[in-house]
Amino acid sequence: MIPHLDPKNPHQAFPSGDQALEEPNGLLALGGCLSKERLVNAYRQGIFPWFSEGEPILWWSPDPRFVLLPDQLKVSKSLRQQRRKPLWEVTHDRAFEAVMAACAEPRRDGEGTWISPAIQKAYRVLHHEGIAHSFEAWQEGVLVGGLYGVALGQVFFGESMFHRVTDASKVAFVTAVERLRAWDYQLIDCQVQTDHLSSLGALPMPRTEFLLVLNRLCGKPVSASAWGVSK
Repeated sequence: MIPHLDPKNPHQAFPSGDQALEEPNGLLALGGCLSKERLVNAYRQGIFPWFSEGEPILWWSPDPRFVLLPDQLKVSKSLRQQRRKPLWEVTHDRAFEAVMAACAEPRRDGEGTWISPAIQKAYRVLHHEGIAHSFEAWQEGVLVGGLYGVALGQVFFGESMFHRVTDASKVAFVTAVERLRAWDYQLIDCQVQTDHLSSLGALPMPRTEFLLVLNRLCGKPVSASAWGVSK
């Protein structure tokens, strides 16, 4: 039986990750709330919320976890050439709310979105607290791609990305990885496997190993220059 969390107690402990279901992979708990305290506690333990509007909050800890070590980033020749074009500008934390709203738009394949108004509100709070961040790709002043996620210690937990022109999300992601690496981030959590992320060097990591890495890295400091003024 899936444990139910108390929505009035944001400090309530989560079940351990090894109690997550095998099918659906990683479902660990339901209910609770989306407070800053609850979300930060979740990420530190390798848990994230993912649910559709109208459903109870669902908390996940899949096994394996899909991750990218910044030093293992792969950039294809065609993408390197694309990035050299002067039409791209990539910033960070310039348009967090716009990035979240774009990520929440319905996909071209007809699938709905899990980034509900409640999720957007919760992550705006994290952003104002300096915990959630965004990267934005621009062309001629127009937002054409980007991504957002949560940063704790030397770990960046990627949440979602979008693009409105070809390669915009890849350009934003590669630039984000390069900046995170320069700021001393050691791990990027990609949550679950996709072909898109596989092509950029992300690999599966057993949940037990992932949780040990989080325990080691989430309390470590990053560069003093991290998340400074975007150039």
